[in-house]
Amino acid sequence: MSRKALLFISFVFFVTHLNAQYRMEYLTRGVHAVNAGNGKVFVSWRLLGTEDANLAFNLYRGSGGKTIKLNKQPIVKSTNFTDESADTAQTNTYTINAIINNKEEKTGSSFTLAANAKPYLSIPLKTPAGYSANDASVGDMDGDGVYEIVIHLTGRARDNSQAGLTDPPIFHCYKLNGTFLWEINLGKNIREGAHYTQFMVYDFDGDGKAEIAMKTADGSIDAKGKVIGDSTKDYRNDRGYILSGPEYLTMFDGLTGEALSTIDFIPPRHVKLNPTTDELKEVWGDGYGNRMDRFLACVAYLDGKSPSLIMCRGYYTRSVLAAFNFRNKKLENLWTFDSDDPSGVNRRYRGQGNHNLSVADVDDDGKDEIVYGAMTIDDNGKGLYSTELGHGDALHVTDIDPSRPGLEIFDIQERFDDAGAHLNDAKTGEVIWKKPSVKAGDDGEGPGRGCALDLDPRYPGYECWVAGAGITGLFDCKGNKIADKTPPCNMGIFWDGDALSEVLNGVNISKWDYMNSSLVKLFDGRDDGCASNNGTKANPCLSADLFGDWREEIICRTADNSELRIYSTAIPTDIKLYTLMHNPQYRLSIAWQNVAYNQPPHTSYYLGDGMKMPPKPNIIIVNKK
Repeated sequence: MSRKALLFISFVFFVTHLNAQYRMEYLTRGVHAVNAGNGKVFVSWRLLGTEDANLAFNLYRGSGGKTIKLNKQPIVKSTNFTDESADTAQTNTYTINAIINNKEEKTGSSFTLAANAKPYLSIPLKTPAGYSANDASVGDMDGDGVYEIVIHLTGRARDNSQAGLTDPPIFHCYKLNGTFLWEINLGKNIREGAHYTQFMVYDFDGDGKAEIAMKTADGSIDAKGKVIGDSTKDYRNDRGYILSGPEYLTMFDGLTGEALSTIDFIPPRHVKLNPTTDELKEVWGDGYGNRMDRFLACVAYLDGKSPSLIMCRGYYTRSVLAAFNFRNKKLENLWTFDSDDPSGVNRRYRGQGNHNLSVADVDDDGKDEIVYGAMTIDDNGKGLYSTELGHGDALHVTDIDPSRPGLEIFDIQERFDDAGAHLNDAKTGEVIWKKPSVKAGDDGEGPGRGCALDLDPRYPGYECWVAGAGITGLFDCKGNKIADKTPPCNMGIFWDGDALSEVLNGVNISKWDYMNSSLVKLFDGRDDGCASNNGTKANPCLSADLFGDWREEIICRTADNSELRIYSTAIPTDIKLYTLMHNPQYRLSIAWQNVAYNQPPHTSYYLGDGMKMPPKPNIIIVNKK
């Protein structure tokens, strides 16, 4: 290829990426203080994705009518500070001022730590009797740069394979100061369970304030008391399944909980409103309500600029993904991908979905793709590739192997074959390495868990491991076995001061001692009366970078479901990174974290031992209108 042609291609690539800037939410400095005990207060704050990495700060403490500067020199190398001279028996207000062009801000951002404060934020819940707090998500509902929390409250719930009635799914929204905003009740015609109701919280229309999208039905009630459809209808059969009746998709206002736009759900369970079980079986593989009601959802920047909603149905057999835009307060279908397209062009995408998904710009064109387990759908709604390795329960997408260009995918398959676990190239689907799964005893499904985190600095990149099916040991990013023992195969979190990930299992956080293949306890919410969600899946309500520096917080429920508690680290770090919430892939990971089998969020760059400062994210900040 000629030099002129290469220059032209480079120019087109540059212009495409310049024009395709992700429009993301405005965030405040996010100052946060934690009572670290022994008279110490740990204070941290955000470096925003639009700011210079060398931005400096001054920190002040106000208490008893006096204000003092805590740092002798401007704070440049980190976004945290430990105040060792505070009187935690009285109220202290911490204010951080940025120094921009050698000039200090006149009014910075502040956080007030109450006297004798607990090491967490408490949000009292209005939990209905018989319900528990479950998965959560966050969004800025009023445009003030501070997140609100949407919590899914569950009563009687069922897996799709289990018959029985369920209670209506209920959703609440709270501000971080504990203010209750609204309640949405999806009604009796939406079945409750991990695979049924996926809720997407995001600013879909770019007005600087978030909305929430969910599948609805006759009898769903918004926060204003408005009923969607016909409240007199009850489509539950004698086994508790809902196999007939209309299905809707509704976008709700994030601040008020009011239904803004309701359209028919895509795809419907069948072309007939009241199909027979045989007709359902022909489409989905069974007719009693299992495979057809396996839902996933996500948010993706399909044009590289504005977010779109993607609602998904099915993964064991037929898989359908439908993309929607929310503009001028109306939902509109953008495209629909169907593995069972009558033309047969998508046949190799059938049966490739997971109990989770991910969103990433896998081909580096400035637009997002949907990684739907063993298949990836391009931003235009066309199939990008399918590994054809089949359904799995866990999925990780990030720069797992930093020695290779682009992103990688670590995926597992719920079956016994030569690819029980594998690593593949996220752009092409090329399988880089794989591990066989082996049937043992009564184990009839294959691997049930898989995880990829950077735990061991002796080996470049992320470590990968699997629970069950004879795939034993810890593997480096090249697929080499480096240890016989593994930590729990669940989730990860950035909590201490280094770039290695910690292990998040339920509501407890541990450091992996790679020399002795053992866990070192750092935090356990059970000691404080907190409990995990979703049975053996064992996750907190949410893990995310909600405020403070780039490390992550966890939102936990108390065992009696009377409150949510948000815990943040009090461990200093000299690593200075942009807030993870301004990395588009990470932010979208928080939106889909509540979907089915929860997975940890990942960035679009290598975040691990030996990492370099990531480039500024290609984003534009949207303020409320």
